[in-house]
Amino acid sequence: MSAILRRIPYEEEIAQNGPLPMLPVAQLYAADVPLLPRPDGADLFQFLWCPFTDHAEGYAPRIVLRWRTAADIRDPLAAAPQPSVIGSPGNLLPDPCVLHPETVTEYPNSFELPRDLRERIDAWESRHGVDYHGELSVAPGCKVGGHVHWEVIGPVSIVCAECGSDVRPLLTIDSYDWDGEAPSWRPIEEFDAELPDDITPAWSTKLYISRGYSLQLYTCETSWDHPHVQKVQ
Repeated sequence: MSAILRRIPYEEEIAQNGPLPMLPVAQLYAADVPLLPRPDGADLFQFLWCPFTDHAEGYAPRIVLRWRTAADIRDPLAAAPQPSVIGSPGNLLPDPCVLHPETVTEYPNSFELPRDLRERIDAWESRHGVDYHGELSVAPGCKVGGHVHWEVIGPVSIVCAECGSDVRPLLTIDSYDWDGEAPSWRPIEEFDAELPDDITPAWSTKLYISRGYSLQLYTCETSWDHPHVQKVQ
């Protein structure tokens, strides 16, 4: 079992133990996720992060993205290398699981809509008792592509740091599958489940990003070789 390091001495312990392997977080195949953004010829996406935060804005871990061709992998490891120490098992250590991707329809955050459209939506909400922002717009949870929440920093221009080109949303890693309130995003399998009243609700992904936010990754629309952009909000 990985040891838990306290915040103060962890730099010294890392130096003594040497470089640490990255933790695998997600492995996605284009066959399972047809809309997965990927370079030509690649059909496998691998996402890894450092077992410690404080590397980037918003106390986010350092991240490595890999696009590969599955047919080229002839001798895969039976188990991923595990670091001898990690910063916080409850935050950055994913539980091994099998994903069952599901396609959903979502709409832009209301912050991104023109004023006249927002006013029409406000009137529609009043008539029908529906919350566009919580129940229809941006899907919560971990997802590929889709729209951006903009819950913390608000709509801002995000561009590639290498060339200044626009970026595309690639992946969102969320602290929660849904917020426990909007029924439209509650999984069918859990729709009739009793909601617990504890610190770790049933809809937690057991990955605590910063202060319970989401980690959003973007890639350059001009070149896959340019560094990705990441935001916590």
